[in-house]
Amino acid sequence: MNQIALLNKNSFTEKDLLLLASKGCEDSFTNLFHLYKDRLYTFVLRLTNSEEQTLDLIQDIFMKLWMNRSVLATVDNLGSYIFRSARNNIINSFKRAMNEASILSELQAPNNLHKDVEINFEYKILESKFKNVVKKLPPQQRLVYTLSRDQGLKHEEIAQQLHISTSTVKNHMVEALKNIRMFLKNELDIAEFY
Repeated sequence: MNQIALLNKNSFTEKDLLLLASKGCEDSFTNLFHLYKDRLYTFVLRLTNSEEQTLDLIQDIFMKLWMNRSVLATVDNLGSYIFRSARNNIINSFKRAMNEASILSELQAPNNLHKDVEINFEYKILESKFKNVVKKLPPQQRLVYTLSRDQGLKHEEIAQQLHISTSTVKNHMVEALKNIRMFLKNELDIAEFY
């Protein structure tokens, strides 16, 4: 009989679901998603205080899990695996935010007449413009850039995940960074930024 037709989350252990999902069974992966999504949402929201960021992060975690589903067969405790991944992504996100804030404060250093509120407002505008530039990248460039910068994956890991060569990943990153630099140079009059 068909595995998918037999799939019932009440009759399978988590390990069974992981093994089936690792072989491409979407129903078992969906069951795993439903087992963890609410707890993961609560955990991430408590740390980020942002519903949008929380939803994006959860989507990224499960998308990455599905794209690398072959490793699910080796996972003993999916909860630990998912929560560790979420924690690492949140830490990386905070590090990026601190780095961006540092860069912005350096840009503001010569003109200390601005009030904190104005600096924060300008930072939000710059951050919004930057995100829009990333959104406007061609889909493959945007995906490669996001996997590299947002998820901290190495070029080899991205290549494996997307089933493309490492040189293709490097080419996409070069083009993405070139487009971002062009934006920064044109919009902000910054020659070298990223």
